[in-house]
This record gives sequence, structure tokens and C-alpha cells, in this order.
Amino acid sequence: MSDGLTGKQVDVAVLGAGIVGVSAGIAALQRGLSVVVIDRREPGSETSYGNAGILSSGSILPLNRPALWSALPGYLANTSAALRWDPLWVMRNLDWVARFLGNAVASRTRPRAIALHGLINASLKLHREWIVKAGAPQRIRETGWLKAWRSDAIEAAKQEQTFLAEFGIESELLDRQAISALEPNILPAYKTGLLHTQTASVDLPGAVVKAYAQMVRGLGGEIRQADIRAIGPADDGWRVVLGDGAISARHVVVALGPWSADILRPLGYRVPLAAERGYHQEFVPNPARTLQRPIHDAEGSFLMSPMENGIRVTSGVELTDRDAPSSFAQLDMVVPMARGVVEFGSAVGEPWRGARPTLPDSLPMIGPAPQHPGLWCAFGNQHIGFTTGPATGAAIAAMISGDKPGFDASAFAPDRYI
Repeated sequence: MSDGLTGKQVDVAVLGAGIVGVSAGIAALQRGLSVVVIDRREPGSETSYGNAGILSSGSILPLNRPALWSALPGYLANTSAALRWDPLWVMRNLDWVARFLGNAVASRTRPRAIALHGLINASLKLHREWIVKAGAPQRIRETGWLKAWRSDAIEAAKQEQTFLAEFGIESELLDRQAISALEPNILPAYKTGLLHTQTASVDLPGAVVKAYAQMVRGLGGEIRQADIRAIGPADDGWRVVLGDGAISARHVVVALGPWSADILRPLGYRVPLAAERGYHQEFVPNPARTLQRPIHDAEGSFLMSPMENGIRVTSGVELTDRDAPSSFAQLDMVVPMARGVVEFGSAVGEPWRGARPTLPDSLPMIGPAPQHPGLWCAFGNQHIGFTTGPATGAAIAAMISGDKPGFDASAFAPDRYI
């Protein structure tokens, strides 16, 4: 679809129509800039499609924190539902692995949590505003999300609650009886729960991104579906080479998720970006035993979320090449455990696979590329991209306009890695 913007130079060309890209488009248009958002697929069809749909207030702890060290021995056999790893990928990416583990220390945990807290808070405000403006308020649920343990894990839950409370994030400790009262239709599998009360969720994340893309169009922007071949400096800004032509833009925003490093490499940037792959499968729900909110099974290492099309079961992390053949071992392991919690029927469609873009410190890149004026990085949002997309895009739009973002974005500066 074209509205004529690409017949001349635009202010901002956004590469990628996931949650980050469409958010950057909305925010730039709201600042009076002309915008085209480009992707090879329709908006919200890649990583932004396959997540659990959680708008999480409490996801401020990066995966690489001190607790990771005690979990590592359980991952060595490569049979865990939480993590599977390709030995060849690990050998080829030892530097990324070493840097990722090097961040799993106490001194580097709280500063990153503070940074993520600011990003998440700003994003949740925008999500709640935009989903109404996008005409999709029925898709958001303000029911929180539940982290649940099958064991008596009250001390672990209390420690997490205390940490969250230090940031003003509210939660409720639940015993088995309280969990049953909260979710009366699940089987009594859990002894301990922590309800994140300020967290929301949506019933179809891909549809939310598509609704935001319609906001881009409604604000006068363009969504263009085309292969992105290359980007390069031009006399008047940037030239974006597409499979069906080229676009001239004053600014280019790279928001291509796990593909972002590819487009930057010819410009001399070596981005240490890994693709944490993940899977989901949806199942026909039992309408008499509905799930009220997403549930994270802490010990089973999976998540169940009620979606428009059924119960979505998502699996853990797979460390391998972004485009390697699918392996459904983790999904096959967790689906029977999920059936032991909530009743659901046969599978809906085929299993889905995606890749979550992750940098060694588990923080995204948000800001200017250090060697090229007018080139902006907006990727690396790891497992919380759907939550953090709006403020990531809004921060980029603010910087393009010469303003400061609405939160402290200094920890996300691209020059820490490139």
C-alpha cells in the first residue's frame, strides 16, 4: 500500500514493522515528521506475533543475573525445558556467551533493573493510551499475571516480591487456596503464587501491532511491504534499497529485531546480537474451564496465556542459529505439564517459532549509531519486546527531534557495543 510518501524524501524510514517499528512510526508522526515503515511481511507477523501477550510491569530483572550461576549445572545435560543449546552455536559465539555470563553479577543487576523499570513504565503508559486510540480496547485485560510454583516456594516468592516492592511494583503472595480462588478453573497444581497486579495482557499481540500500524496510516504515515536489501548514506540523508525500488530519508531507524545486525554489518558495525529462539502452540480451549490471565509455571519453564484463538503455550529459550531448523523438544516437554493445569483440546494450526533479539547485557539498543548521523538503533529488546516496544519507539522519535526521551535511556546507548 502506498500513499505517495515514498515518491519523495521522507523524514523517517523505519525498517521493521514489529511492535518497536510501528511504535517509532506513531511517535515520529505525532511529532510532525513524515514516516514510512517498511517490512517484508505484514505488521506484527514475526517476533511480535509469537509472544505471550503480557504487558509486564515486573519484568525488570534480566535473565543474566546471579541466580543464573546456580541454574547452569542443570543446563549442561541439554535436556532442560528452560534452555536448550546448540554446541556448535556456542563454540562459534563464545564471546557472546562469555559477555552474557559476565553480566550475571550482583553489581550489574540493579543498574540494569533500574534502566528496564524506566523503559517499562513509559511503555505501559503508551500501550494503555494507544490501544484505545487504535480502536482495540477490548483486547487488553487488566487482570495481572500469575507466576506459580508447584513446590512450597514461599521464600523465593517473598524475595521476588520484596525486590519488586523496592521499585514500587505491587504484587500479592498466594497460597494454594488463594490460587484456586483466583483461577477456579485450573487444576490444583500450584502451592505458591505471586500475582503481578499491575500487569496487563492482550488476547492477540499480532492483532494489537496491526491496530497500531493502522494508527500509522491514520496519522498520515505509510506502511510498505518490501524486501529491504541495503541502506547507505546519501548526500541528503539515507538511501534505503528495496526489492522494488528505493527510498530517500533524512533518518533511518533500524528496528528489525533479530535481523538488525545483518543490515548494519555492511556499514562496519559488528553487533553482538543473539537470537534466543522460542516456540508456541495454541490449543482449543474448554469454554467451561477458561483461563483468566497468563500463568508462568516457574518450575516447568513455560507460560500459558488465554488468546483469541485458544490457549497459547510458550516454551523456554533455544540458543542456536536464528534460521536453523526447528526443534520442538522443549514444546513437546511442556505441553503435557500445561495439560495438567488447564484443560484444553487439540492443537490449533501449526507450532510457531520465533527469535528474540538479545544483547549480552539483556538491554536493548536505543539511540544513534555512533559513526553515522541520521542512523538510529532500536532493537535487542529480548523477551520483553512486546512490553517495551512503545517507549523504545517514542525515545527514538524524541531523539530524532532533538529532545530527551521521557525516561533515562543512557543505559541503552548503542555505543556501548558498536
